[in-house]
Amino acid sequence: MIVKKISVNKILFDSGILFSLPCDMTYATHFKLMTELDPNPVELVNPSSKVPLLLLCEHAGRAIPKSLKNLGLDNATLSSHRGWDIGAETLARELAQSIQAPLILQRYSRLVIDSNRPPGSSESIPEISDDIEIAANKNLDFNEKEARRHAIFEPMDQAIKAAFDSSERKAAFSIHSYTPVFGGHARAWNAGFLSRKSLSTAEALINSIAQIRPDLNLAINQPYQIDDKTDWFIPQHAEARQLPHCLIEVRNDQINHQIGVSQWSKLLTKALNDFLKGL
Repeated sequence: MIVKKISVNKILFDSGILFSLPCDMTYATHFKLMTELDPNPVELVNPSSKVPLLLLCEHAGRAIPKSLKNLGLDNATLSSHRGWDIGAETLARELAQSIQAPLILQRYSRLVIDSNRPPGSSESIPEISDDIEIAANKNLDFNEKEARRHAIFEPMDQAIKAAFDSSERKAAFSIHSYTPVFGGHARAWNAGFLSRKSLSTAEALINSIAQIRPDLNLAINQPYQIDDKTDWFIPQHAEARQLPHCLIEVRNDQINHQIGVSQWSKLLTKALNDFLKGL
């Protein structure tokens, strides 16, 4: 294994472009993961916005480095909820456009490396996803894991840090979606609002949406809960900065079509605008 020091490109949020800043990291070069044919891992929307909140969508994309040959998976698996959060990117984009807020999008599939999981955790590079084996993720050596972390996870993490540094952010929200049936169990909620240390924020969003749609089944900390072992953005960034926050989970059968995306964009626009007025 060859190890050397390199200067890693950070994301300069003010301009929305890759900008070289000093950031020494030890990077294992034995395994070459990315080429010039692979897309940048991070996309910035409204990067110069001064709206005092940050939007994030960690599971927006389905890209896989060409060197990994689709992880040996068929298109049905890669297009399913295993490979990305269906509808989350479109919803996040519409929401960002509606309130003119800054948004960070992750372009790579969560099956390559999950940008909302602590690096090195069992869920960071999943070997099984909803009963589907990811053989290409098994028996990876340290070098291969580090290549994925440096190429995909780190640019997103640096973009988040840059977004907080570039302008005052008073709240942070992450946009996700979840499958209606998981592990054979149906999920009845229309949306879940996840928080651990900012429950009042989740409650405020739910109350705002319920004013328009009292028929919706909205829950706090369903279908998941925030945990240090399974989450990154909320514990490492939002909670660490003591910011109001929420990870928003919308059931993907409601946002896998444009009508549903538009409906949820309007609901969340109202909820976030109401929340901003109360800050």
